[in-house]
Order: sequence, then C-alpha cells, then structure tokens
Amino acid sequence: MNAFKDHCRQTLGSIREQGRYRVFTPLRKRADGFPYYARPDGSRVLVWSSNDYLAMGGHPVPVNAACEAARSMGAGAGGTRNISGTSPVHDDLEAELASLHGKQAGLLFTSGYVSNQATLAAILNSLPNGPAHPFHVFSDAKNHASMIAGIKGSRAVVHIFRHNDVGHLETLLRAAPPGAPKLIAFESVYSMDADIAPIGAICDVAEKYDAMTYLDEVHAVGMYGPNGGGVSERDGVAHRVHIIEGTLAKAFGCHGGYIAGDTEIVDFIRCTAPGFIFTTSLPPMVAAAALASVRHVRSDHARRTKLFERASALKARFDAAGLPRIDSVSHIVPLHVGDATLCMQVSQRLLNEFAMYATPINYPTVARGEERLRFTPGPLHTDAMMDELVQALTAIIPLERRQAA
Repeated sequence: MNAFKDHCRQTLGSIREQGRYRVFTPLRKRADGFPYYARPDGSRVLVWSSNDYLAMGGHPVPVNAACEAARSMGAGAGGTRNISGTSPVHDDLEAELASLHGKQAGLLFTSGYVSNQATLAAILNSLPNGPAHPFHVFSDAKNHASMIAGIKGSRAVVHIFRHNDVGHLETLLRAAPPGAPKLIAFESVYSMDADIAPIGAICDVAEKYDAMTYLDEVHAVGMYGPNGGGVSERDGVAHRVHIIEGTLAKAFGCHGGYIAGDTEIVDFIRCTAPGFIFTTSLPPMVAAAALASVRHVRSDHARRTKLFERASALKARFDAAGLPRIDSVSHIVPLHVGDATLCMQVSQRLLNEFAMYATPINYPTVARGEERLRFTPGPLHTDAMMDELVQALTAIIPLERRQAA
C-alpha cells in the first residue's frame, strides 16, 4: 500500500511539473442562460468549450420531456435492461436512432465511451476459432480512447493506419491474411484536430478487402446531414457503414451512447457485451429527454445552419486577429498554443480576468507540442461575444507566440 501511494505521489508530481495536472472548474450550467454558466459565487462565465453543440441541453422540448417522465416513472431505471430496466421509451429511442441512421436496429448504452468499448470488444472477441484465426482490426491513429480501450480489451491483431490515410490503410489490408476477419474502426469528425474522415473512400477499400466498418459519429450526429444523421448521412454513405456509433450527450444535449446497424449484429451485441448486460439502464427520464431531443433536432434545420454559420464567423475573427488557429473543416475551432504550461495559463487568465472558459487540451489527449484551446461556438454565441473573446485572447497570448504560429 505505501509503495503504491509513493508511486501516486511521484506520478502526480511529475504531471504537475509538466503543466498538465487536471484541475476541474466548478461551473453551474444555466438552462435559461446558455452559453453562460455560473460560478459558485453566482457570477457569470461565458463558456466556449461545451459539447452541447446545438444548445439543446436547456431547450424546453427535452427539459419538459424529462420532467414529465421523472414525475411518472421516477428518477432511476431501477435495474439493468434485463432486470426491470427496459421501458417503452427505451424501445422507442432505439427505434428512433435506428431510423436516424437508416439502420434496422439500435442499442442504448450508458455513455458513448461504453458503447465504443463494449461493442468493439464484443465483436473482436466474437469468433469461435480463437487465437488461431483472430480478427484483424485496423484503427485510425487518432481514434478516441474509448475505441482504443475496446480494441485493447480484445484478442484482435491490431494495425494502426496513419490518420485519415486511405492509402496506408489499404497497404495494411493488403498485407493481412486474405481469409482473416477484418474490421476498420474510425471516426467521422475528430474533435481535437477538427478534421473529417473520407468515409466513402474508406468504405471503398473495406468492400475491396471484405472488411467490416465501424464508424464513431459522436461529434457529428445531430449536426451533419439533412436530418442530423452525421457525416455518413451528409456524404450519402451511411448504408455502406456496418455499425454507426453515436452519443446523446453532445448535439442532443442529454446523456448516453448507442450503436445502430443490422438487426443480427445489434442483437448479438445486446446478448454478449458485458458493458451492456451488466450495467444499470439509462434513467427513463433521460431516455425520454433524448427521444424528444432527437425528434426535434431531426427537423430543426435552422439550428444546424446557425451552428455552422457561427463556427465560420469565429474562424474568420481568429484569422483576422492573427490568432494561431488550427485549420478546421468542421464546427470545432482549435487554437494552437504548443506548450502545456502556457495552455493552462491562457485558460486560467481567460477565466479569472475575462470571465470566459475554454478548455486547455494537453498531453495525452494531444501530442506534446500540440497543446491547444478548443472552441465550440454554437447557435447562441453572438457576434458581440466573439468580439470580446478575440480581444481577450489577443491580450493574453504573447505577440511572439502568435507570430511564431
């Protein structure tokens, strides 16, 4: 015990010295004032890093649905999906998510992390011929930690392809045993680099080498495509992706994760994935809020349009001010800092001096030297808010740092 505690102290000391010790900022979300939050003392803070991309978390549609469900069904589910934890609203939400992605079936999980980890591990450990003929999984180099956890928790042979590099992916597929089962795991929108995968091209090589495709759309569902089905819907290739994974905790403003795919695949995961079977179901009030939100967002085209207009407006302001913006083709706007300590300092000064909050992103989330602030402007961020942000950043970030970028 003492040896382990010593190890904890040494490791935490090293993390502090590197400027990447995680300090949580207590802020109370305001349903009636988003994107403003409140500090414990009641003062306002303008938040620029929320994943509530469409500001649906405080929208009356999901809020009212949650309140009504809580009054009629209570606060918690009371068990796993198999032990009294399945209500009609869970079934309706799964059907709605399947419809959103044009798939036969959907399956709810308690979070997006769990949906990735549990589903990938279940698939990659599934075939009965075991270690002699394992799955070969091809994972994008910048996949989320939840996908990596699912892959590492399997017996699969792992191949890492260079980020969004379809040529490298095909080279690895070509070198793999022709008869081996194969799965390609990748994301649509990568939240740290704010770039987008060439989904159609990946599907092309997947079909050529008879590989399954597993697509994480958590930073795209609700926002991209005519109905918010994600980049795969926008690009007209959702029908070519075998499994689409998403979240209810970002654009839909609620909580939970899910997968959508063919009935046989989804049912297999439902019956075999420990991360689904042995965990308490989403509270009915959360499922009801999510169902209401998904249905609303699918038809709220103006909200999606406003999101992308706001992202473009902030990018233009950063560029005009000479701020070191990382090139982005998505709604996410990263600002390069390149030093862990400075990144933390910029974030703290924004909060303490200007009452604004932007999350510092440090190693291991990004590589050392790639530290950044991540901005997610949404439909409710105004031009005046953006002007105030730019003025604050130009006052905080040293001129030489901006010029070097």
